[in-house]
Amino acid sequence: MSFTYPVSRPALTGRELEYLTATVEDGWISSQGPVVRRFERAFADYHATAHGVACSSGTTALTLALRALGVGPGDEVIVPEFTMVASAWAVTYTGATPVFVDCGDDLNIDVSRIEEKITSRTKVIMPVHIYGRRCDMDAIMDLAFQYNLKVVEDSAEAHGVRPTGDIACFSLFANKIITAGEGGICLTDDPKLADQMAHLRAMAFTKDHSFLHKKVAYNFRMTAMQAAVALAQVERLDDILETRRGIERRYDEGLADVPGITLMPPRDVLWMYDLRAERREELREFLAGESIETRLFFKPMSRQPMYFHPDWPSLKAHTFAEDGLYLPTHTELTPADQDFVIDRIRAFYRA
Repeated sequence: MSFTYPVSRPALTGRELEYLTATVEDGWISSQGPVVRRFERAFADYHATAHGVACSSGTTALTLALRALGVGPGDEVIVPEFTMVASAWAVTYTGATPVFVDCGDDLNIDVSRIEEKITSRTKVIMPVHIYGRRCDMDAIMDLAFQYNLKVVEDSAEAHGVRPTGDIACFSLFANKIITAGEGGICLTDDPKLADQMAHLRAMAFTKDHSFLHKKVAYNFRMTAMQAAVALAQVERLDDILETRRGIERRYDEGLADVPGITLMPPRDVLWMYDLRAERREELREFLAGESIETRLFFKPMSRQPMYFHPDWPSLKAHTFAEDGLYLPTHTELTPADQDFVIDRIRAFYRA
């Protein structure tokens, strides 16, 4: 179904076409194109981080990060219950076991419940900055220090949030704050971790390219064409984030007093505008009839078939999943668009 007011739409209004055309014209369209390095440098500089390693998706970014930290069979990684399933899948891809922790009222991992899940096999804590809300990284880093653990931040939804863990992983999928259509990038201040991730993403070739591969690696490379689009997006990231802050304010003001709607805590950067809604399915059907798209919250990891645990109905993550949704949230959403969405929500609950 096509919506007049979609949840997400990429804003390709900068130098994307210029950079992409130049990449095609000079013939450097593979991962060896110089624009890949330009994008890595620009994204790392924006986040005040020393090294960027571009790759093919946010999921592959997490996989590279975990592998670079030596995570493998027999290890455990702390993962939130409330997240997109790719966070857990990246752990599974390494042969390690994800260990899930329920969320707090802000949907982020409940830091007070992490310590009870740490065992002798725990190697990494993976906080996820849900919908652009930064986790309590001070507390997480303290725990990591106490137990000698590494921290991989899943920042897929949090472009603009400065990393504090060992590695931060961002997605560049078409619905993210900035995009390359597909793609991802890892940020770290550790040059050895950066080198290892770059090595693993490119099939672990030796320097002489002799086709002797000493470890299992991946083809997780980003093409120059993707990097050209991503570079142009980074150049506008300040403006994009400011526009999104305005979208958050307008929704907050317009929906603050609507009976049946519960607003969520503020976001450090706005990826999606999330809320809780009484009679959610009826509301979604009504809004769809007005050509307004909505999306559901993530379901708990313990409800997923590959990680199933019968206690999932008792989770706070499940409570939020039952009535949560998010509204159209993208850079090209106009004030008039938002006013219409707000008006239709108000009309539904008045009726």
